Amino acid sequence: MGKPEIIWDVKARNSLKKQIDHIKKDSLQAAEKIRDDIFDILDDLPANPLKFPSDKFKTDNDGNSRAFEKHGLRIAYLVSESYIKILRVRHVKQEPQQY
Repeated sequence: MGKPEIIWDVKARNSLKKQIDHIKKDSLQAAEKIRDDIFDILDDLPANPLKFPSDKFKTDNDGNSRAFEKHGLRIAYLVSESYIKILRVRHVKQEPQQY
């Protein structure tokens, strides 16, 4: 079986865009670096989707819900055999929410 493809939840994609747009107000270079760094991680994720720890905020997590933090953003994703779904993008200073 091939590597799983990355798919995005619409809310997660919109949340990332909102976070990047907010950073752009202060620095276009910083916003581009943050976006590029996150996408570099996501580009490498299909080769090893379980490399990040289980998502501690996911209720009833069977181990397939994972998360990582980069530049103050927390990206939560779900791993299946055929895809990796990006579920949430939140700033780490936001109140953590179970889901």
